[in-house]
Amino acid sequence: MQQAMIIINPSSGKEDALEYISQAEEILQNNGYMVTVNETAKEGDATRFCITACREGYELVVSIGGDGTLHEVINGMIDQEHRPRLGIVPLGTVNDFARALQVPLDPGQAIAALTSSRIQPVDAGRLNDRLFGNVVAAGSLAETLSGVSSDDKSRLGAFAYFKEGFKELAGSGNPAHSLTIQYDGGIWEGESPLFVAALTNSVGGFEKLAPGAQVDDGLLHCFIIKDLNIFNTLTVSISLLLGNLKDHKDVIYFTASHVTVSSPAPVRTNVDGEEGPALPIRLSTLPRYVQVIVPEEE
Repeated sequence: MQQAMIIINPSSGKEDALEYISQAEEILQNNGYMVTVNETAKEGDATRFCITACREGYELVVSIGGDGTLHEVINGMIDQEHRPRLGIVPLGTVNDFARALQVPLDPGQAIAALTSSRIQPVDAGRLNDRLFGNVVAAGSLAETLSGVSSDDKSRLGAFAYFKEGFKELAGSGNPAHSLTIQYDGGIWEGESPLFVAALTNSVGGFEKLAPGAQVDDGLLHCFIIKDLNIFNTLTVSISLLLGNLKDHKDVIYFTASHVTVSSPAPVRTNVDGEEGPALPIRLSTLPRYVQVIVPEEE
């Protein structure tokens, strides 16, 4: 009998997560799985549970929670010889990874989709010695975005990030840092408040950040914001909503498989919506590294 592990964050989705355990268990059992359920209690639990699933040869791991839980689950697959298929039941406030893969944002529909026979290979990103599933941001605005509250995310969704961005700009006349960005034979040096490297088209709930990005194209889709005063923030926001951010006059866009970012200043990062390590960082792609269950094509 095949084995499936459900990894659930009971605090996700306004603590509704536990309501979906029995539904997910039942549908997996009816499809021939022996199911183990593990609830996270502290940071790192989801990664440890996934490592166990990899080492014990589980065929399927199901992440029930938000992007933070999913980030930890994917990190359990790093350098593992056996990597189970991944199922996603999104309970977070943004759910970028699910959006990019067109996994239903309704938890009940996402659970039903776990029976799908359709598997989508998905790139993983590597940041130094860890994995990420969706996005890495660096710069003063990236540091600010790590402080977005859960309440604001719930009330405002993706626009909670703009709220924090405006606060940062209003409180500091020049939030830019000196950055050096090297990529696939190229280099950029200058002042920037924000660098973004995305694996998918959806970042912060905006599904048109990089409309040309494919989940299995083996590329990092990178944006350097050169100038971001209050006026430019509004124009960048409009470009973001329309899906043409890369064409904005104050944005440099490129794709690469390897990127390094450094700064003489103490600059931190934001990784999949959570606080990340300080610069310098090394980024690369692991093409088609994760096998994700996605809904059947209609």
